[in-house]
Formats: sequence, structure tokens, C-alpha cells
Amino acid sequence: MHEHFFQCPYCWESISMLIDVSQSHQKYIEDCEICCNPIQLVVSVENQSITSFDAQNIEQ
Repeated sequence: MHEHFFQCPYCWESISMLIDVSQSHQKYIEDCEICCNPIQLVVSVENQSITSFDAQNIEQ
């Protein structure tokens, strides 16, 4: 697991999430720990390092 910090696309607060770096590609929805809005996360991992991370507002 790797802690990754990013900005919420709704409230713009800096938050962190634990990312499982044993999976090469992940796409899932997680609620913001500050404003509770749903965020779609798309993560790519290579050699147990995050190579791509995108946090999207799903209500666009």
C-alpha cells in the first residue's frame, strides 16, 4: 500500500488515500474524506510505483 496525496475535485482540499500498488491498473469510486462527494480514481502502477493518477468529479 502507498499513501497518495491529491486535491479533491469538489472541495479542493488536499486529501490522501491508500493505493494498492500490487495492481497495475485500477479504476474505482471513493468518497472524499472531507466533503463526502464521490471521486472516480484511475490509477496506473508499474514496479510498485504509481505512474499515473487521476481524480475526477463524476458529476460533470
